[in-house]
Amino acid sequence: MKKTLQLPYQLQGFLELGDAVIITDSNHIILEVNDSYQSITGFERAKIIGLKAGFIKSNLTSKSTYISMKNSLKELIPWSGILINRKKSGELWHSSITITPFKIEKELFYIGIFRALEQLKEGLYLPENKKIEVQRELLKVLAISCEIRDPGTEEHLIRVQELTEILIKSHNKKNNLQLEPRYINNIIHSSILHDIGKAGMPEGILYKPGALTSSERKIIEMHPLIGADILNKMSKEINYDFIKSMEVAENIILYHHEKWDGTGYPFNLESEKIPFEARIVSIVDVFDALTSRRPYKDSWSKQKALSYIDQNKGKHFDPLIAETFINLF
Repeated sequence: MKKTLQLPYQLQGFLELGDAVIITDSNHIILEVNDSYQSITGFERAKIIGLKAGFIKSNLTSKSTYISMKNSLKELIPWSGILINRKKSGELWHSSITITPFKIEKELFYIGIFRALEQLKEGLYLPENKKIEVQRELLKVLAISCEIRDPGTEEHLIRVQELTEILIKSHNKKNNLQLEPRYINNIIHSSILHDIGKAGMPEGILYKPGALTSSERKIIEMHPLIGADILNKMSKEINYDFIKSMEVAENIILYHHEKWDGTGYPFNLESEKIPFEARIVSIVDVFDALTSRRPYKDSWSKQKALSYIDQNKGKHFDPLIAETFINLF
């Protein structure tokens, strides 16, 4: 059994910080925490020294976040991100954390400094790239939390977000739309929220391994309205300016099932009356749904899905955006 390392004096100063601080060895075994960590989490120092730092995890932080963390720390590169952990009381703890590797006399240590998102003061300066990162992670957490009943959902949401980024940037360049970077980022980040309304759907309908009845279909078609309601309730409780403006997210949630010819739902909008961001996400969402296995269908090949999109441009999809999408492959 490996002997627990003693905390080097060079790292003692970190424990004086006002933020919660945790210091681990190379195996992520806790060597020390400061008073702020104890008071925020409710865990006593004496009872957690020697435990793995991940003992405090909830199941709400996305797998991709932990993969990103692992890859950075493996290369001895500091990592920053958003984690959802659980306090001793059972209460969720949303925090921004920076983990920095330190090598001292051939031994590797990690310093984790937490800042609870709930405690960030209004008017706090954040660089633009950090705002974008925090926005992206918060929306990802919200989306995955709303659809946590289905373990396959997270992968679908991430794929939709990644493909949305590729499509909108390609379409913007191809057609010289000169869209503002802030608007582009807003669409990319908000795309992950497109189906949060399904959190209000009965599982028996949502995962039914067969065709839906007309009444079940009507229930499913309510999910954009439920999703917009969830978003509006959430945004009223959040004080950050970069989250408050949720019009793009609301448009994606409400209108990504509308069709170019006006036969979609829930409002039967047509052509350019459908917000641009919803037209982008609509194609990506359908493509990923077609190429993924669902309880009621096998996955299609990419070529078959692209043929479907080609056949339905001008009917289901914006024809110009559909052309850009098809040309990506």
